[in-house]
Amino acid sequence: MSDLETPHAGGDRTQDADVVALLMRQHGDIRNLFDKVEAAAGEERRDTFRRLVRLLAVHETAEEEVVHPFARRSFPGGDQVVEDRLAEEKAAKETLSALDDLDTDDPTFMPRFMKLRTDVQEHARAEERYEFTHIRRSSDVTNLAAMAKAVKAAEAMAPTRPHPGVESGAANMALGPVAALTDRTKDVVREALGGNG
Repeated sequence: MSDLETPHAGGDRTQDADVVALLMRQHGDIRNLFDKVEAAAGEERRDTFRRLVRLLAVHETAEEEVVHPFARRSFPGGDQVVEDRLAEEKAAKETLSALDDLDTDDPTFMPRFMKLRTDVQEHARAEERYEFTHIRRSSDVTNLAAMAKAVKAAEAMAPTRPHPGVESGAANMALGPVAALTDRTKDVVREALGGNG
């Protein structure tokens, strides 16, 4: 079972047909993994941190491919909301990339990890307040479901490591192991959105 398929507290996956509910659930999964990394030690901490890195990388790429473009065009001030979120993502990716180069037993790991945790939680709250709320108001059930499908498709193709300074889905994907993945991901997202992506 992948980190993106880990059951959450309620176990009800039907809400994943709504992009906002899907992303909110993933925010909860990310918080839980931060807790697990903090509580673990040794090899367990390393393994849990690897899972967290993957989840953060694919979650942000999916938002960059699907959610941010919709927000930019769907509500007044959407461009600025997205720019603010991208700046937060860039800062978090820089911290995450630096952590990714450290062993989890390094004495500097946990202080940096706790800073990352604070930054990621603040970013998630800002997304929920300034982006997700407007997306729900600006869309209907059919479009929310299409975006959820597109987010899942983008996550299936997303890179598994953070790339700081690359806060666009296309650029993130180009850094993956096969550059052709970029076109494939865009095609999958467009198809999932019914050609409107």
